[in-house]
Amino acid sequence: MTATEPVAEPWGPTPDGLDRPYWDGLRVDELRLQRCNECSTWIWGPQAICGHCHSFDLGWETVEPSGTVYSWNRSWYPYMDEYADRLPYVTVLVELPHADGRRVLGILADDIETNPEIGDRVVGVFEHSEGAPWPLLRWRRAATAEGEKG
Repeated sequence: MTATEPVAEPWGPTPDGLDRPYWDGLRVDELRLQRCNECSTWIWGPQAICGHCHSFDLGWETVEPSGTVYSWNRSWYPYMDEYADRLPYVTVLVELPHADGRRVLGILADDIETNPEIGDRVVGVFEHSEGAPWPLLRWRRAATAEGEKG
């Protein structure tokens, strides 16, 4: 690989394509999660079969990207080489009330010097980096995100 070739990002759809609707949603600033068309159970991460009723009739629905911090962790280890210069970072497990409390993992994108608290309200922001083939969903404390709109 030469210096002019773009670096393939370590994220994006899996080779089997099962999570492709999630990534396509991020491209249009939507958080999409799987939902069983038989029993209405929300599913995350993507599956080929509903773990509740065993139906194969699964769909994808747009969910409001807002929730509360269920758990969090500050990491000083660069699990991806592409982020070695962004240490430390805070990972949050966000509980989504609009998806029956399904929980999704993500990076906290605002002030990481201040520890998040369990129950903090957060909203998703869609990060479209120039040259990156796929956007990412990041989380910000709701008060921070609302202050940026004003």
